[in-house]
Amino acid sequence: MSAPELEIPHQLGRGLLSTMRSLLVLGQLMTESTGERQILDLAMTAVPSLARCRVVGIEQAGGATRSTATVGLGRQLTRIGAVGGAVTLQDVAWAWAYPLGSPLRDYGFLVVAADSEPNSEEQFLLRALAQQTGSALANRQLHAQELATADELALVNERLRGTVEALQRSMEIHARLTSVAVSDEGRDGIARAVHELTGLPVAIEDRYGNLRAWAGPNRPDPYPKDPAPRREALLRRAQAAGRPIREGGTLVALAHPQGDVLGVICLVDPGGTAGEHEVMALEHGATILAMELARVRSLAESELRIRRDLVDELLTGTDEESALARATALGYDLQRPHRVVVVEGQGRSKDNDALFQAVRHAAREEPAGTLLVARGAQVILLADHEADWESLRQSVIRDLGGGTARITVGEQCSDVADFPRSYRQARLAMHLLQTAEWDDRAVRFDDLGVYRLLIGNDSLDEVERFVERWIGPLLAYDTQRSADLVRTLTHYLDRGGNYEATAAALIVHRNTLKYRLQRIRQITGHDLSDPETCFNLQLATRAWQTLTALRTTPCPPGG
Repeated sequence: MSAPELEIPHQLGRGLLSTMRSLLVLGQLMTESTGERQILDLAMTAVPSLARCRVVGIEQAGGATRSTATVGLGRQLTRIGAVGGAVTLQDVAWAWAYPLGSPLRDYGFLVVAADSEPNSEEQFLLRALAQQTGSALANRQLHAQELATADELALVNERLRGTVEALQRSMEIHARLTSVAVSDEGRDGIARAVHELTGLPVAIEDRYGNLRAWAGPNRPDPYPKDPAPRREALLRRAQAAGRPIREGGTLVALAHPQGDVLGVICLVDPGGTAGEHEVMALEHGATILAMELARVRSLAESELRIRRDLVDELLTGTDEESALARATALGYDLQRPHRVVVVEGQGRSKDNDALFQAVRHAAREEPAGTLLVARGAQVILLADHEADWESLRQSVIRDLGGGTARITVGEQCSDVADFPRSYRQARLAMHLLQTAEWDDRAVRFDDLGVYRLLIGNDSLDEVERFVERWIGPLLAYDTQRSADLVRTLTHYLDRGGNYEATAAALIVHRNTLKYRLQRIRQITGHDLSDPETCFNLQLATRAWQTLTALRTTPCPPGG
């Protein structure tokens, strides 16, 4: 509420004018005062010089007081309101509360007392003093607010300037890296851009710590690579942090779209000088790298899927025109002679994908072909070159980091319709490797000799009767007694009747071998010292292996 209007006396005497001039000077002093307390002290000091009164106290808005004498006046002041008025004090003839008003707000009351009521001029001066004090308090408050606003504005401006600068840097970083992505500069371009933005060397690694790109000086050679457990621990820590982390003298950020780590971008900072700008550039670089690696992986997966579909159709039988059209779209010449190759193997990781990657790499290095597909524990390769198959097998083992591998190769395909047949031949050869317990090796179906003749026999009934005639009793005995006589006979004949070599292959004692051979003679009635008999028995064991392989290798459609 604003202060009541000040009523000016009709006649202003010389003394009153002089006192009013003093009030003006006092008002100027109040205006120049540095605080509320100083203003109120000036007002209280001036009262005796303006009227024959004494100051009882100042009752400020909100209940604060400048004298204990005003304690208990709260109800009276509330009753008289902002216009002020007479108040009652014990043992005081006259007391008055003058409002400390201003156009903005009320600041309380100046309470004065006298032994008798002051004259009108004195009361005028007291009212003027009260209003002047209220105005000074209002001016001080406005000034304080302006100072606070100015300080706050300066702080806001400073923050805004920092925000604008950071935004400008972010826009520069974004524009530079976006241009790299649009121009398809790949990992090398991303590394160069982050190096230019930060002035620090940049390394881009794959998930496993292998260097894929470098920009800047002092490239280490050879590039250091952490052991797998330590590498995985670093990736887990970076994923949990959700931001670049420091690993020794390097800032590390992950390229991991949808949580799948595809790569790592590193800022080499041994001195620890990287600030917000460098970290921002690294984060933007990681985002662009994630987009680039996701794009590359998507393209690779799409091409791999198309290749896999084509291989599947060729192995099961497909329309030649359609197959040739799809192969041409892949940039692949399907009209060259091919062979279907089946690869089985196992490295230290026992991972089927590791076998697939090993075969793909070895086939490119040999070279043997680029069309391949994984089927369970096997990898099927459509070879478009007459490779050194044993060399290919050794390459697969090296890429697996050790372990085992066996390769079987079907006959040559002269057109699309031949692929199912070549595939079945390669699978038959693989089953023969397993059934005959041959050492791991590379085998061409063309080189299977008698096995190939047996497989090509149109009348398998004749083959089965031949097997029954020569080793049927042994097969029955093995089934009934869970014995191993057919296997013993096979190894014995394959080693030309050599006792030592056969016992070593079977991992049995020489006496055990003699006992088994005696049982074979008794059950079959055959003389194992007769060359003709041994020839027929060996042919029978190989026929039995062939029949077993045929039973476990169904013919694919069109094969």
